[in-house]
Amino acid sequence: MVLIFGLGCLLLAFSLGVVALVAKPRVTASGSLDLIETSYSAAVVQKSDVGTSPSWLRSIAVRLSPAGVAHGLQRRLDLAGNPATWTPDRVLAAKGLCLLVGAGLGGMLGFRSVGWLVAGLAVGAVFGFFLPDLLLLNAGQKRQTLIRRALPDALDMLTVCVEAGLGFDAALAQVARNTAGPLAQECARVLQEMQIGKSRNEALRSLTTRTTVNELRAFISALSQAGELGVPIASVLREQAREMRIRRRQRAEEQAQKVPVKILFPLIACLFPAMFVVIIGSGAISIARVLMQI
Repeated sequence: MVLIFGLGCLLLAFSLGVVALVAKPRVTASGSLDLIETSYSAAVVQKSDVGTSPSWLRSIAVRLSPAGVAHGLQRRLDLAGNPATWTPDRVLAAKGLCLLVGAGLGGMLGFRSVGWLVAGLAVGAVFGFFLPDLLLLNAGQKRQTLIRRALPDALDMLTVCVEAGLGFDAALAQVARNTAGPLAQECARVLQEMQIGKSRNEALRSLTTRTTVNELRAFISALSQAGELGVPIASVLREQAREMRIRRRQRAEEQAQKVPVKILFPLIACLFPAMFVVIIGSGAISIARVLMQI
């Protein structure tokens, strides 16, 4: 009985393995790359279809937008880091919804007369239609600013790891593991693409399409040229890290030079009137009393 039971278990395990091999599709490198691109560029909550946006809102935005608007929105989403639940379709639906809501609010504010009503509808509709674009642009700019700020420290860590004996891929993994923020996420994505089958240059050059930071683009170009010419990566990293530190110091000095100009307008609008009241107020009162007595 024990022998028969064991043979039955082996037969069941063999049949389950055959079914799993037959039913499971074979994963190729191109399919895995497509899966990575889909997971990063179309991050959508797939729990249920309750949160899906109506198609008629999207059709309104598509009719009022130029051709190829979906590609432009996907580019902006890539720059913003592809936030969860943000897809081109949902952004277009949000544009249509904001257009209707803005037109309604503008019409309520300008309900006093026909002219104000038309102006309120037009201004509210235009503002509501472009509000999601402004929010998406703001998110992308904030993310690029975070990448620019984190780049010098990440290059210092890369340089230390490579000079300590690690390879470039292992050093990049250390940066992705020991840092946080958008740059760490981009490093992790580059590693995933290289592990799937992309070459190092292809993975790094695809990174330049997802960012607008000029320093990062210059760094990737230097790495690509070093790999093609056979220059040691450690020396390239050392020079790039030194240059990034210089640029960071220059950028800080530039921001410091802008402070007096930015302070000038609040100073004129807020401080000077109060100073005039305190300094000239008593004299003005005395002059007024003298003139009134005359």
